Amino acid sequence: MAKIWTRQAVLRALDDAMTDDPTVILMGEDVAAAGGPFKVTEGLLAKYGAERVIDTPISEMAFMGAAVGAAVCGLKPVVEIMFIEFLGVALDQLTTQAATMRYLSRGRLTAPLVVRASAGAGQGFGCQHSQMLDHWVRGTPGLKLAVTSNARTTYGLLRSAIEDPDPVVVLEPRILYSEREEYEFDPSYRIPLGRAEVARQGADATLVTCGAMTRVALEAAANSDANIEVVDLLTIWPWDRKTVLQSVERTGRLVTLEEATASAGWGGDVVSAVAMEAFGKLKAPPHRITLPDAPVPYNGGLEARYLPSAAYVTEQVAALISTNKSPAPWWRNAA
Repeated sequence: MAKIWTRQAVLRALDDAMTDDPTVILMGEDVAAAGGPFKVTEGLLAKYGAERVIDTPISEMAFMGAAVGAAVCGLKPVVEIMFIEFLGVALDQLTTQAATMRYLSRGRLTAPLVVRASAGAGQGFGCQHSQMLDHWVRGTPGLKLAVTSNARTTYGLLRSAIEDPDPVVVLEPRILYSEREEYEFDPSYRIPLGRAEVARQGADATLVTCGAMTRVALEAAANSDANIEVVDLLTIWPWDRKTVLQSVERTGRLVTLEEATASAGWGGDVVSAVAMEAFGKLKAPPHRITLPDAPVPYNGGLEARYLPSAAYVTEQVAALISTNKSPAPWWRNAA
């Protein structure tokens, strides 16, 4: 078993999917000749040719529309959005056209389209290139939304997304592209969309998270005196209610750890569902650990402060367990 980078898992997932299914095509800016801005499509042009690995003009609106049309006509486009922020100019094609295709056609037409996008903070790219922005598409009927957390989940989620008959958005935290882990590729490996994983067993509190925050959660749990269970959502729309509720019913406490602002994070939905369906099992109020409602700072020191650290998560969970009260976030007490 060798150590691989997460970006290699993206490349292998795309390569294996294109080998298995000749209808899979790739589209995006610089994905062909340059091998992708993050080198996750390197070598695919030479292997599959320009008809299947397509460099597009710098117009997300145009190539997203072309991808929707190609999907309806029988192809399986995988569209790369270099930074998730660039999806804004193509939201109509994705959320109004692709997501509603099955519904509007009474099931006669589908749009098996995958939109991959790098997302998230931690690399000093500034507020316009460091956001998750999952709330732009989260909750859109007809659209699934997954977030990868390491090489294994990247491969498994991408393979499932490409095989799904409806549109799927896969967010890849770019800070993880250069992370390495031991992983042996299995072409048959899939992670079903809509299913979470219990990444660490525990009994004192359930810590629900996804994406780059999963490794933060695991580090926090490892350094805690409490026995914390970590649930990696993997798919945040639709999210796995059963796994989360079963975990909270065992531990009696819920904490969500989100790379999202407090006002826009997916944790509000999780907390609401737990409060409605497992209120009698709770020993403490549900607690959310989020980003402050402010743009991502460009300064490295400020960005590190802005993102939840493992030490901060450990501190927040410990306060919840010891008092059974929701602790205040750091920025509420900041000078």
